[in-house]
Amino acid sequence: MEEVPIITSTETTILAALSTLRPPQLSHLTHLISSLSRHHRHRLSSLLSSPTLFSLTLHHLHSLSLPQKSLLVARHLLSSLSLLAHSLHPTTTATPSLPATANLRHLDSALLLLLLCEIRQHEPQSLSSTPLSNWRSILTNYISDTILTISTIPMSPNEIVIHYIETIAKCRRFVGVMGCGGGKEGREVAASVAAVVALPSVSGVVGRECVICKEDMREGRDVCELPCDHLFHWICILPWLKKRNTCPCCRYRLPTDDVYGEIERLWEEVVKVGGAGSNLGL
Repeated sequence: MEEVPIITSTETTILAALSTLRPPQLSHLTHLISSLSRHHRHRLSSLLSSPTLFSLTLHHLHSLSLPQKSLLVARHLLSSLSLLAHSLHPTTTATPSLPATANLRHLDSALLLLLLCEIRQHEPQSLSSTPLSNWRSILTNYISDTILTISTIPMSPNEIVIHYIETIAKCRRFVGVMGCGGGKEGREVAASVAAVVALPSVSGVVGRECVICKEDMREGRDVCELPCDHLFHWICILPWLKKRNTCPCCRYRLPTDDVYGEIERLWEEVVKVGGAGSNLGL
């Protein structure tokens, strides 16, 4: 009997969020996912075809601690999750780009780590009883049929999206199981410098209270507006945002440079949109 795949809550949430996209938006997202997938396949092929690169990357993985490995996969998850966030909020989320050359070592390490986890799950004995010198050929044989199939028969839009959802679910499970990198929900992280610099100043605000200092806003005092439309004195909000990326009034989250904090922020947006789509019967 053929095994029926289990649909996780992560996959259900993403599907609900995707259901809110209009056809042009979904088409654009599929194009972004396809470009990123091709880049990842190219890096993985290069890694497995080069004994030197494979050896260096495997050695690098072995030198990493558990939290460092978790961070590798978290960065990989963030790059994939950013695609969906941009499609859901194109005006407030920066357009994702392919990793810079300086980050290719991190990408190669993450791809190899995920591949090792996958083969241990499906073929647990294939690596445990094999010398490290033979790992590259085993991994190459394991994925060769898949890569050749994808290269000769282009994936359909549905297959591209399904593979993308599976990748996010796999990475979230990995980070959750390895979860020693500080990715606890609700922890405080600073807002990114870029996000703070981009906040607009407003004028002509009189009589409204700044909830931080409890003083009224008046002419001559610089006032800042957050994306959630709440207003604060610049001198009051800056120390707050150096420690927290949330609005003091409504807990709206600003972008952060903390990898785990940014994953949590983007995931909350996906959950929010997916929940709205479910409520609308989409």
